[in-house]
Amino acid sequence: MNSANLWSNFAQRVLEGDSLNRAEALQILQCPDEELLDLLAASYRVRRKFWGQEVQLYTLKNAKSGLCPEDCGYCSQSKISNADIPVYRWNDEATLLANARAAAEAKSRTFCIVASGRGPSDREVEHLAGVVRRIKSELPLNVCACLGLLTPQQAKSLAAAGVDRVNHNLNTSREHYDQICSTHTYDDRLETLRVIREAGMEICSGGIVGMGEKSGDIVDMAFELRELQAESIPVNFLHAIEGTPLEEQQRLDPRYCLKVLCLFRLTNPASEIRIAGGRELCLRWLQPLGLYAANSIFLADYLTTKGQTAEEDYKMIEDLGFQIMEPGPETAKAKAALAAGSCGTGCGH
Repeated sequence: MNSANLWSNFAQRVLEGDSLNRAEALQILQCPDEELLDLLAASYRVRRKFWGQEVQLYTLKNAKSGLCPEDCGYCSQSKISNADIPVYRWNDEATLLANARAAAEAKSRTFCIVASGRGPSDREVEHLAGVVRRIKSELPLNVCACLGLLTPQQAKSLAAAGVDRVNHNLNTSREHYDQICSTHTYDDRLETLRVIREAGMEICSGGIVGMGEKSGDIVDMAFELRELQAESIPVNFLHAIEGTPLEEQQRLDPRYCLKVLCLFRLTNPASEIRIAGGRELCLRWLQPLGLYAANSIFLADYLTTKGQTAEEDYKMIEDLGFQIMEPGPETAKAKAALAAGSCGTGCGH
């Protein structure tokens, strides 16, 4: 089978409801550069089936910065980081509401509220719940919260307040996890994802590529997310921040980054795949091609690093012939279920 037919065959099988195995997933990451456009074309067929020509925009707000007791090696906010970043405790309600309004005005569909730390106190969850109720009553936004490790009761409180989904990234594979963090475990992360699901919220979980992992680690992460049926998968590419243990990590090849996005699309076809942190730095001039596999981006800035301007993002989407998805209450899970002709749970109804 020639290269074009191989990748087209992968896409056709996925569209017919089949799943790629690990050996086939590794083939995607090992795709020769001269076959990359064929691989992107195959991935685009799957992306178009579930998401059409639309791009979902997200706005990220760091509601609490620094002051984290964890030792995640990639993070500028960890206790072992010497990075020069703003440090502050929780934003008040007025500040978060103003940021949510700015997100809606910037055409974002989802407002992501992030807080550094191992996990929130019950008082912090109560504060956030009050803010979310205001946002949901006043603005056409979905809300995602990223707060670290959660208890079952905290997850239930967030769900009751109207949080649509919670972000809690796997970050890497089980095998590689102790190379990037020692203050909590991979299983701790899986437990939080379990309580998110049991509370009735959607799962937003992805990873960071470029932390010294092997290709097999990326495949393992993609398959774990498939098992979890994560509705939203942010794919970050390491931005090696000065002052962190990974500051000397070699920058990724942009063509490899595209292959990673194709891997996540073909292994998680109905999931929202978001090009997240590091896209400008690692994809560089190939950024637009990433949206032939992914269907979502963070708009402009990230937690402690800057991205390209919103205007540049709008223009990139327009030049591709894609459309920005309008703000509204419909979640990624509901849209994917509609495109798949099912309830979105994998049961076939």
